[in-house]
Amino acid sequence: MIHHSSDIQTKNIGKNTNVWQYCVILPDAKIGENCNICSHVFIENDVNIGDNVTVKCGVQLWNGITIEDDVFIGPNVTFCNDRYPKSKNTNFKLEKILVKKGASIGANSTILPGVTIGENAMIAAGSVIVKDVPANTTFIKK
Repeated sequence: MIHHSSDIQTKNIGKNTNVWQYCVILPDAKIGENCNICSHVFIENDVNIGDNVTVKCGVQLWNGITIEDDVFIGPNVTFCNDRYPKSKNTNFKLEKILVKKGASIGANSTILPGVTIGENAMIAAGSVIVKDVPANTTFIKK
């Protein structure tokens, strides 16, 4: 199901994936099967999303982000792909982000450029991730 209010420019959306209200998905994005893309999500071109992924409301997925299978991304999670953002930056250096299979990222977390979140890792709500998170670990900001 693709909601009529969304702007879906890609043809690369798997079977049984739902895209809800007011989403924008650019032409080269790839989204797997059985995903749930909730309202007000923006997905740029160089983004790959696996199968059985949930992306909750208010998330933007920028170029260079790969989300593997069975991942949960909570509401208003922020991903950054530029370590030194400036308007009209001619020296922009894209730094990729990888979220591995089964990981879960809590609401309002911020994921900085160049990190990998390991398989089955759990990121607590409100966390700021500045370096890789190992597989099967829980990251809680104390």
